[in-house]
Amino acid sequence: MAPLRFSANVSWLFPELPGLPARLRAAGSSGFEAAEVAWPYAEPPEAVARAAREAGLRLVLINTPPGDREKGEMGLGAVPGRQAAFREGLEQAVLYARALGCPSQGARALFSGWTPQPPPVPSSPRIHLMAGRVPQGADRAAVRSEMETVFLENLRHAAGVLAQENLVGLLEPINTRITDPQYFLDMPQQAAAILQKVGRPNLQLQMDLFHWQIMDGNLTGNIREFLPLVGHVQVAQVPGRGEPDSPGELNFPYLFQLLEDEGYKGFVGCEYRPLGDTAEGLNWLRSYWERRGRPQAGQ
Repeated sequence: MAPLRFSANVSWLFPELPGLPARLRAAGSSGFEAAEVAWPYAEPPEAVARAAREAGLRLVLINTPPGDREKGEMGLGAVPGRQAAFREGLEQAVLYARALGCPSQGARALFSGWTPQPPPVPSSPRIHLMAGRVPQGADRAAVRSEMETVFLENLRHAAGVLAQENLVGLLEPINTRITDPQYFLDMPQQAAAILQKVGRPNLQLQMDLFHWQIMDGNLTGNIREFLPLVGHVQVAQVPGRGEPDSPGELNFPYLFQLLEDEGYKGFVGCEYRPLGDTAEGLNWLRSYWERRGRPQAGQ
């Protein structure tokens, strides 16, 4: 059982530092081999790639653009009437992914059928295809069918675009109890059913244990059931969304061991809110590395 690989989500970690390059440098100096960033679009793709390279990091995850934040948008994949904007955002994300890495060999021959297998360690960033929110004032149950139809249409389009670049797209359920009450995609079962309907193996599941615990619990069963569909994992303690070793509901030594035992080979993203200085709060990760070692290059 190989040790897990960790990536620093610099949209959350190192908030004490200004700007993406400084946060990437801090992540590299802290021992991370990879990083993820929600929306890198304020900087040109070449500048982001250069900053990651100079920090000694692979950038392994970005999100599609959120849409119009002033109008409350948080992704567009399932939002009726915003299909054109979603596709424009997807093209923008692909430009960044192209600049940030070389194509993954594991993403070739993607349309031979729906056969879920553990995805390879990416050499290009995964792209989180954000579903978006239920329109303000709408009843979730009343618009669910229409939004799912839009999402399926957009995901089939995205799968084709991503396949041309040998890229992988991700669907992430986000909890609607604490984080975002209007978000359309909120349960792992819902996301897995949508992936099944789309039937494209270059679309995978993003498993954020913070959201999954809040919505459904049963993490042992859900990890074992859905891990064959998972292309990326993220972690934070529940309910405070702090470091994995901060007080809370989740036993991360157990969960990390479970991911190892189940053969997970992708990255585990640290998407949490540091309770203090980020580097000082990484004792949990240093302890993991001391106990389990670090993955060898190319694993």
